[in-house]
Amino acid sequence: MAPGTASAAPVNPSDGEIAQAQTAQDAAAAEVGAISAQLASAQSGVATAQQESAIALDSYQQKQEEYETARAAADTAAAAATQATADLGVAQVQLSDFARTSYMEGSTFSGAASLLDASSPGELIERAALLEAAGADHSDVLDEVTVLQQQATAADAAAQTALADADALQAEAADSLAAAQAAETSARAQAAALAQQQVTLDAQLQAAQQVLLGLEGAREAAEAYAQQQAADAAAEAAAQTQAQQQAAAAAAAANRPSTPAASAPSSSRPTTAAPAPAPAPSRPVTPAPAPVAGPANASASTTAINAAMRYLGTPYSWGGGGSRGPGYGISPDTGVYGFDCSGLTQYAYAQAGISIPRNSQSQYNALPKVSRANLQPGDLVFWGTNGSASRIYHVAIYIGNNKVVQAPQSGDVVKVSSIWNYDYAGAARPSA
Repeated sequence: MAPGTASAAPVNPSDGEIAQAQTAQDAAAAEVGAISAQLASAQSGVATAQQESAIALDSYQQKQEEYETARAAADTAAAAATQATADLGVAQVQLSDFARTSYMEGSTFSGAASLLDASSPGELIERAALLEAAGADHSDVLDEVTVLQQQATAADAAAQTALADADALQAEAADSLAAAQAAETSARAQAAALAQQQVTLDAQLQAAQQVLLGLEGAREAAEAYAQQQAADAAAEAAAQTQAQQQAAAAAAAANRPSTPAASAPSSSRPTTAAPAPAPAPSRPVTPAPAPVAGPANASASTTAINAAMRYLGTPYSWGGGGSRGPGYGISPDTGVYGFDCSGLTQYAYAQAGISIPRNSQSQYNALPKVSRANLQPGDLVFWGTNGSASRIYHVAIYIGNNKVVQAPQSGDVVKVSSIWNYDYAGAARPSA
């Protein structure tokens, strides 16, 4: 811009406006930091709730198995009691028929008429003894059947009591499972809400940062403009002074008579274009902080691994699957057809002809243990709360090279993963 050329001066924000924008940005950054900490805590709560749900599911499945066993025992006992009652009825009918026949023939014993044609006193005595024994046999059979019927009835009553106890335990486990599921659902909802809130606060922080950067840029532009204006004014004043001096010198020379003087060469000062205001330096937007046992049977192990690997990509289904294959789970996976972690391991070893329990805690308790240093393909690897072997919540099949095939969690699929150290509780060998 040439000296003296006018231009619109950029607006210079006040110190108060900049301070207000800085305060708004700091407040937004503090909110983002706080929500990030809350979200990290909520996500940790979700992980804990998932572990508790897995443990509750294990307990429920174990109680369900105990209930089914008690149910089968009760059915057997009830059938035995029913049969004993029927046998008692038959024996009673037979004894009644014997008594009726004896009475109608005038004797206490059936066939007493045969005594009348005895050929000698000895034969009479012998026939009487035989009839007496026959009567006693009927009475002994009745007594024996009565005892058996009483024993069967007692066994039936005991089985029914055991069934009632198992039913109560199953109901208690179901209540615990429902509570754990509700807690997990609540934790997930809280984490989701906080995550959405974080998105909103991140946007607010970025907006506040842009406002502050805009005001700071305007301040810098205004200051640069003022400096340029001052420089232009100084240059114009200097030019005017020089012009005046040159004019005075020329006038003085003109007033000196007959003394020719070489005219001073006119000097022209090139017009210097005023530099454009320096662009406000762009400041990068600060991102929101990130949320803080004997040798294995190689054939059986290979069969189990291959069986599990065939289902890679199959959805995880909480409570789903078992020795017969995938199946529908329970809430929140009632409509999902697949496997949970222990359902997959039970199925895999069932294909190798090895029967293991359905839930992960029972699998760990029932199988021969193996150290981590001695892991072999086919071994089952377990995780428990804080690494506790009494709080198992997850199981996977070791396939070698520090990797496992597993059904991880709801929303995921059967896949191969690296072993992680967090909560590692131990390993066991179904093929030992």
